[in-house]
Amino acid sequence: MRSRRLVLAAFGAAIVATLAVVASQRWPARSGRADLPRDPAAAIRAMLWRELQPVTLEHCRLERYGELNDGGYLVCANFLADVAAGYSYGISGYDGWGCQVATTLHVPVHQYDCFDQRAPSCPSGATVFHGECIGREPATVDGRPFDTLEHQLEKNGHGAARIVMKIDVEGAEWDAFATAPDSVLERIDQLVVEFHRTDQRRFLTVVQRLARYFHVANLHMNNYACTGTADAPFGAWAFEVLFVNRRLPVGAVTPRTTPFHPLDRPNAPDLPDCQPTAAR
Repeated sequence: MRSRRLVLAAFGAAIVATLAVVASQRWPARSGRADLPRDPAAAIRAMLWRELQPVTLEHCRLERYGELNDGGYLVCANFLADVAAGYSYGISGYDGWGCQVATTLHVPVHQYDCFDQRAPSCPSGATVFHGECIGREPATVDGRPFDTLEHQLEKNGHGAARIVMKIDVEGAEWDAFATAPDSVLERIDQLVVEFHRTDQRRFLTVVQRLARYFHVANLHMNNYACTGTADAPFGAWAFEVLFVNRRLPVGAVTPRTTPFHPLDRPNAPDLPDCQPTAAR
């Protein structure tokens, strides 16, 4: 989560939540109509939460890559040896995750951001910055270029390669994954995503599609976006998920007793945290 972009989004989220509460009090659902849930968004959030409950992967050794706080993410470090490249979406001038992947694995990392044209520094690794964003189709919007994940991989010579990917693009992730071909998802060994918002049915459809290819190995609330009970059972409207490809030799898969992992850290160390303390 890039904190500069979060300020206006947080105001918007607060307004939406307030209007929803007012509407529920002023126009309650009709009694006797089981097909009209009182709060459809709450039902979607509950189903989304169930889909995103993390599991323990027997052979996964979780390590933190990237920044100490915002910009750092957990990965299964011992499952990275066979990736040919890293892809990092949403940069905002810094990318500790991408630099660590490039330096540790000795693979190129392609970085994408069409809103912030500052190329991050990584003296110890091979990173390549692209002033382009990910989208559902090739397009130019307000002078900014967008292209699909499939095309970006192909243009960099990774049309058939296995990759590791991180994406934090302020909501554009939903369309990117909804439209990515199965053949692309199959080749992502690990996928780190910061998702934004929790209340649309298409979000559930995307996560259910990802579940066909990936285990959920970690779930972390971004405490820049904590909302109390407004997004319950989520503690925030922005949250980070580690997906691990099901074809990897993960060993036994067992439920985690708590979604919170000790290697996770608050995105904003000076703000209250909002991690769930137990599976709900």
